[in-house]
Amino acid sequence: MKKLMISIIVMLALIAPLALVSCGPESGAERAARDGVELDFWSWRVEDVAEYNELIRRFEAENPGIRVNFTPYQATEYNTVLSAAVQGGNAPDIIHLRAYGGLEQYAAPGFLMRLDDQLPLRNRFDEDTLRAVTSISDGNIYGVPFASQTLVIYYNSRMYNELGLEIPETWDEFLSNLQVMKDAGITPLANGSAEGWTLEVMHGVISPNFYGANEFFDAIMSGEAKFTDEAYRRSLAKLLELRPYMPDGFTGVNYVGMQMGFINEMAGHFIGGSWEAAYFNSQNPDLEFGVFAGPVENRGDTRYVSSYADGSFGASATTRHPEEALKFLEFLASQETGQFFADELKLQSDIPGVTSNDPYLQRILELNENSTPYIQLVGFRYEQPTGSSLLQSGLEGMMAGTIDAAEVTRQVQQGIETWFTPGQ
Repeated sequence: MKKLMISIIVMLALIAPLALVSCGPESGAERAARDGVELDFWSWRVEDVAEYNELIRRFEAENPGIRVNFTPYQATEYNTVLSAAVQGGNAPDIIHLRAYGGLEQYAAPGFLMRLDDQLPLRNRFDEDTLRAVTSISDGNIYGVPFASQTLVIYYNSRMYNELGLEIPETWDEFLSNLQVMKDAGITPLANGSAEGWTLEVMHGVISPNFYGANEFFDAIMSGEAKFTDEAYRRSLAKLLELRPYMPDGFTGVNYVGMQMGFINEMAGHFIGGSWEAAYFNSQNPDLEFGVFAGPVENRGDTRYVSSYADGSFGASATTRHPEEALKFLEFLASQETGQFFADELKLQSDIPGVTSNDPYLQRILELNENSTPYIQLVGFRYEQPTGSSLLQSGLEGMMAGTIDAAEVTRQVQQGIETWFTPGQ
């Protein structure tokens, strides 16, 4: 009996430390695996629901117990919806953030989780990429870089072949192609002007090759140039020359209408961003299209494309699941995710190591050999009124014929001067 009691005591002594360990602090991963954790993830990519859900499925398979709920909003509504939620204390755990000034409005007040000490982003991404996800108020990183976008002109290659058209180099050649389509009974250009942001995109494609691209951008940022300069006014006036080739009633044609016009081959061109390709293909697999840069004044001039970092992924500073949110952000920063975006959405991923043999992406990379910042988004969205809001409103009036290009430049310059200090 005595020996039995001694054996029991020894066994209890050996088991006790294990019991203490099992009763110790529980990690987020252990908690998630046991009880399950749900992360709300908001975005503006309504066109890419299937692809995002597939990406999330892969993450959830690798991380049992963590469920991610993807909720997209219309791009035109997203900023308002997100701002109201954040201000009201109801921010989602994971936030698809805009870049540059779009990130700043949430980073500066402390609404976002600081990522510098959480993820090794500075060692993985280049300086230009990190600029889009870094707060100018404190120099800290608040987002995982997502992808870069390039602004281009899409053209229906089948129509080009049937009409004997060649890809234009100059502005006059481009207008000539548009006229040939019009004479053939085809709407030459799908774009409308019901939504100002699509006009800013049109400006980003056409205008840089007339206002001076990088040279003008640098001069604006340093204070050596103004938006009221003649070169910039003339670059806006070029857009007026496109009105005869836009759809009938173009002032009422919105973004979806533009997309449908090109997808359904009712229009021969679409001025937009590189993000459109995957959606075009998904809606009409038989659609044959290519892209080219905005035309230039004279043959031999350098053709620039506007490009920019298209947002990032961040986490709310008030998330109740910080460990799980960081795990998902780490997954979004992985080469696996970057490759998925390149393969499935034809996006130019900012994540190092991503490759693609897709001819479309190869063409986008080729065009980016001569790129310039998407001027208002990159440089002038940090305060109100933003350069984008001023330009969009002005272009809507100009395309409708209520104001001229000079008035648009005056409104942009006057509004930006209320907060922008050159050279900083």
